[in-house]
Amino acid sequence: MSIALFANVLTIILCVAVLVQSMRMMRSLRAVKDGALTDVVKALDHATVQARAVLSDMKQTLGTDCARHARLVEQARDLRDELSDMIGIADSACERIVSAVSLANALRVAGEEAAAQDAEADVSADETPATREAA
Repeated sequence: MSIALFANVLTIILCVAVLVQSMRMMRSLRAVKDGALTDVVKALDHATVQARAVLSDMKQTLGTDCARHARLVEQARDLRDELSDMIGIADSACERIVSAVSLANALRVAGEEAAAQDAEADVSADETPATREAA
C-alpha cells in the first residue's frame, strides 16, 4: 500500500467518525430543543421562585425574631447586673453577721471567764474567813 492510499483511508475513517459524532450531537440538540431544555428552565424558574419565597420568609422571621431576642438578651443582661448587685449586698451582710457572731462569741467567752474568776475569788474569799476562824 502506498502512503497516499493509506492517508486517504485514514482520512475516510476520520470523516466517518466526525459524521457519527455530528449525528449524535444533532440528536442531543433535538432532545434539548424538543423539551429537555425548556423543562430544565422551567424547573430552575420554579426553584428560583421557591428560593425567593423562602428567603423572604427567613428575612421576615429573622427580622422579628432577632429583634425579640435582642430585647431578651438586653433584659437578661440587666437582670444579671441586678443579681450581681444583690449578691454583693448579701455577701457584705454575711460578712457583718459573721463578724457580729465572732464578737458575740468572744464576749460570751470573756464573760464566762470573768464569771469563773469571780466564782473562784468568791470561793477563796469564803474559805479565807473560815480558815481564820478555825485557827
